[in-house]
Amino acid sequence: MRIVVDLNRCQAYAQCVFLAPGVFALHGEESLMYTPAVPPDQEERVGRAVAACPVQAITAGGAAGADAG
Repeated sequence: MRIVVDLNRCQAYAQCVFLAPGVFALHGEESLMYTPAVPPDQEERVGRAVAACPVQAITAGGAAGADAG
């Protein structure tokens, strides 16, 4: 699974950080950092994070090794 976060839309509510701390982290108080290629053991947590994002800034899908285009 790969994820993309629209950092222009993200408001740093940090729901994703609480639900999937192995993939998402806050750098400072407002800057989100994340791992685009989600490890298989984190996919369920990331799915919950995608669903919990109040501004729907996270998009998930595809295989971690798949090329875009």
